[in-house]
Amino acid sequence: MSSSLLVSTGAGVGRLTLNDPPLNILSRELLGRIRTALAALATDESLGALVLCAAGDNFSAGADVKEHLPPEHSELIPEFIETIRALDAFPVPVLAAVQGRCLGGGFELVQAADFILAGESAVFGQPEIRLGVIAPAACALLPRLGLGSAADEMLFTGDSIPADRAHRLGFVRSVVPDEELEEAALALASRITRNSPAALRLAKRAIRDGANETRGEAMRSAGRIYLDEVMATRDALEGLQAFMEKRAPEWAGR
Repeated sequence: MSSSLLVSTGAGVGRLTLNDPPLNILSRELLGRIRTALAALATDESLGALVLCAAGDNFSAGADVKEHLPPEHSELIPEFIETIRALDAFPVPVLAAVQGRCLGGGFELVQAADFILAGESAVFGQPEIRLGVIAPAACALLPRLGLGSAADEMLFTGDSIPADRAHRLGFVRSVVPDEELEEAALALASRITRNSPAALRLAKRAIRDGANETRGEAMRSAGRIYLDEVMATRDALEGLQAFMEKRAPEWAGR
């Protein structure tokens, strides 16, 4: 049975490939593999860049909705936040190469990258609000991407946006044909890794420490709100169960 995460290194570039198509669902098992891989790669001082990509037609449709339901949610949310924090804190530049659906937890994952490159098929969204819950990491990270009201729009409506709008908003660096996405990501990684690995690590630390000193705590705070307040509402359980049962949710007070 193939691994749900492929890990490789070469020419100063690390590579993590989500490998559970068609939707590359971020199960707790896969999140654990990502954290383990990041911890190991972080100690490789020859690396100058990390590329995060996915097999198949879609980057990721997000976390496993079954694991959002009690009692697993009490384990999933902290583990998910720690996975995003580990990627956000990775010591060298991180490039995310995104095609197809990049939704929910999949979109939150790439928000921790330094660069997002998109194939023309890419679609980005945080649909959690439609299930009566929130996107905890995105509540901390998406407003920091310089999107203005577009960040609030995505978080409050659950609507998705295509790659070209994402590029106009500025959180996607470039949009290329899907078949050229891997080449574009590796070309940018090569331009980065021609520089000193030590200098790249120091530059990354200086940029993140100087501009976003509270990113990690902001994500943890959003995670606590999710666990302690969101999951205490009737609507959270109703929304998640309605999704699993393929029916429209019946919100409290409606």
